[in-house]
Amino acid sequence: MSLPFDPAVPRTLRLPKVREQRMSLLNLPHVGPLNEFARALQAERPNTTVPHFDPFDGGTAARVLFLFDKPGPKTDAGSLGGSGFMSRDNHGRTAEWTFRLMRFAGIPRQLTVLWNIVPWWDRRRIVSAEELEEGVERCKELVGHLPLLDSVVLVGDRAARAAPLFEDGNWRVFKSYHPSPRVKSEWASKWLAIPDDWARVMEGR
Repeated sequence: MSLPFDPAVPRTLRLPKVREQRMSLLNLPHVGPLNEFARALQAERPNTTVPHFDPFDGGTAARVLFLFDKPGPKTDAGSLGGSGFMSRDNHGRTAEWTFRLMRFAGIPRQLTVLWNIVPWWDRRRIVSAEELEEGVERCKELVGHLPLLDSVVLVGDRAARAAPLFEDGNWRVFKSYHPSPRVKSEWASKWLAIPDDWARVMEGR
């Protein structure tokens, strides 16, 4: 496959030609079932946006689920600069640091899939208790589409609410701080610990 971007450079989904190519890959076998799942969630709440799973990640072959909290405007294809994907390649600071910290931690992206405990972007950054509760239920459905999953990384305090979901399974569960600009600015030592926390998923592979 010829790539219209440099895979070693972040924020490439800011480019229309990259977004167009990525959209053309939504139904590849390894990611099609996940995007069907995303479309079903979207249909339940047509006034919200559910981003697509990124076909450049591992899809149904992923062994590690990185579970963030809630989509943001850069995942919304209807927003300025939005991509339509839950992706480390999005044109935002959190996505850029996710991209860089993953590489620093030595985690191959084909090993991973990225998602959110609250799958819907409703143009509000606040997350209610009801949203979190329902989001945990949706995570249960998602895990059913990931037959090779062996590890889960709960990224941030909100995602950590999903920890009980994984207690009775055979998954290794890790927690980390969120790679957001706010954490980087206000809790630098916590932010700097993220790549070490993430690299633990590679132990024993």
